[in-house]
Amino acid sequence: MLTALKDLKWEVLLRYRYIEIIALWEGRLTTNHLCNTFGIKRQQASRDINQYKQMVPENLDYDAHLKGYIPSTSFNPHFTTGTVDEYLNLLDSHSFLEGFVERIALSQSHTCVIRPPQRRAEPRIVRQVVEACRTGQRLELTYASMTSPKGEERIVAPHSLVSSGYRWHLRAFCEKNRDYRDFLLGRILECGDILGPRLEDPTHDTLWQREVELRLIPNPGLMTEQQALIRHERCFTDEVLSIKTRAATAIYLLQLMQVPTAPPEVEDINFCRANPVVLEDYSQIEALRFEGAKKAR
Repeated sequence: MLTALKDLKWEVLLRYRYIEIIALWEGRLTTNHLCNTFGIKRQQASRDINQYKQMVPENLDYDAHLKGYIPSTSFNPHFTTGTVDEYLNLLDSHSFLEGFVERIALSQSHTCVIRPPQRRAEPRIVRQVVEACRTGQRLELTYASMTSPKGEERIVAPHSLVSSGYRWHLRAFCEKNRDYRDFLLGRILECGDILGPRLEDPTHDTLWQREVELRLIPNPGLMTEQQALIRHERCFTDEVLSIKTRAATAIYLLQLMQVPTAPPEVEDINFCRANPVVLEDYSQIEALRFEGAKKAR
């Protein structure tokens, strides 16, 4: 069964994930899918499918009419989460298979993916930042901000890289401000020397360590039927959608979900439609602001 998961090679795990995604979301899996995507021979593709069926025998049925495998009525994902994003990312050829496969064996003529422009991140800077995070070192850098656009010298003790869904931040203790701040990777102009072990314990980053629960609701200004639609689209399982995140990343998560980060002041229907999801209680976010959820300035 799945007790041997830890022993699977990375490329085999990728192919098992691919098997589940294609079977679940396209409804038909053949050896050609694996051959064309991973550049393997048919014999290897058949072996992969058979080995998958041995590990998860209840998931795939063979359909002689379709000449391929279909998901069984009791299909239960084991190598994936079973969410549509996995399939849509695969269509985009930009998800976990990127860099490991020759091509994605899917027609993309019916798919349009809109991407934001790239944000700057220099490899030489990222390498030093990652090294400082990994080894727990203090790092000298030149950081530009809106108040100091030409950059100023900082000494930081980074502990994590954070993606907000659109840009990458460095979470670090800033010795100038004596506080934990978020530094945009694209605004780090230069990295200087590694200055030795960090002086601050990352467990003292209280906003990072503390978990908060964001309770989201459809905008009360919407009609009842519109609120029901929002709950259906956003996968609400109840009247309220609860999402847990770090206190330090709560604002970024709301921005990514296009949820207003301040209490809505306008109640006309156009505003409600533009902001269909809101926080149930905005005092929670206001508290985070006052506790010092700051970006580097």
